[in-house]
Amino acid sequence: MTSASLSEIRDKYLGKLTIKEPYRKTRWLSVRIRAYIDLLRPFTLLPPIVVSMFIIVASLIYYNKPLPDNWLITVVHASGTIAIVNAASNTLNQATDVAADKISKPHRPIPLGIVKSDEAQSLAYLLYLFALLRSATINPWFGFFIFMIMVFTVTYSLPPRMKQHLFINQVWIAIPRGMLGILASWSVFGNPFDSTPLIIGGIATVYLIGGIATKDISDSEADRRTGTRTLINTYGRRKAALMCFPFMFFPFIFIAMFLDNGLDPYLWPLIFVVILTFPVIYLMVQSKESQTLENVHAWSIMYVQYMVFAMGFALLTIFSNELPL
Repeated sequence: MTSASLSEIRDKYLGKLTIKEPYRKTRWLSVRIRAYIDLLRPFTLLPPIVVSMFIIVASLIYYNKPLPDNWLITVVHASGTIAIVNAASNTLNQATDVAADKISKPHRPIPLGIVKSDEAQSLAYLLYLFALLRSATINPWFGFFIFMIMVFTVTYSLPPRMKQHLFINQVWIAIPRGMLGILASWSVFGNPFDSTPLIIGGIATVYLIGGIATKDISDSEADRRTGTRTLINTYGRRKAALMCFPFMFFPFIFIAMFLDNGLDPYLWPLIFVVILTFPVIYLMVQSKESQTLENVHAWSIMYVQYMVFAMGFALLTIFSNELPL
């Protein structure tokens, strides 16, 4: 298929295929509707949806309980709720980061003037409210963890705006995406305070404290000019990568220490997830910004590593009785 025909298909049916392409009026989606979709950042919603679904199913099988009625519907609703909270956070972050986005991400809907900042903020609040109400119908602990995720993500973007504070900004993202997200998923059918989900959530949190710095690479100059201090714009990419390395390496190595000490022995293969740490660190120093995605390749691989770890944990739990581990 020629490039001309691809362009015709894009203009007639799909319009904006990648994040950084111009907006076009299309047959199926207007420019504003596509802009609202982009505010949610659908690519970043894939990890919470997939990971939470796997962990929810794992928690159901872990306790060897009979399958409850409509268990699959519960899995879909719970994972969808977690994704909606992430979508609300993405939207609120863009609504409050207009000055920085005009510098580093001018292709986003708000800097382009397609959506106003207050419109995006209102959408974020509606999504938060829907997620909170939906979570309360699943069970009280799940509702509690969703509420705590909301607290962290709202205070990251709004006063006291933890995003502006060096080191704290990385911890403030890692806790809801690591510990709270995993405990919320596990709480749908299981006890979130058992040692296994707590240790897995702790490992994910420590890893993300380091890994989340990859998102700041493309925003380095914009963050500096708008008063946000990050490891990247404070110490440079090379030093920041070295500072992040222990957080992204040792949690997986320490899995061996937790085996038979709170962590089920069949989870030992998770140690090998550490291998992906090395390309992430390398790409933090070397990679350039993607031409299609919003961030650098290190950020994408970091998300993949997190998904491999969390889904590996879930799959090993689901099939623990069948695997000779």
